[in-house]
Amino acid sequence: MEDLTQHLKNHPRMIGVLFTIMLALSQAGTAAAGASGSYAGT
Repeated sequence: MEDLTQHLKNHPRMIGVLFTIMLALSQAGTAAAGASGSYAGT
């Protein structure tokens, strides 16, 4: 974990990249859950 912290200190732009990836995955997961929920009722 210390290696990751040090890497992010050396490459601060990676923080934004990781945040963007996590945001995209979160939205994709929410969309997938919503789509599967709509089919479960039929």
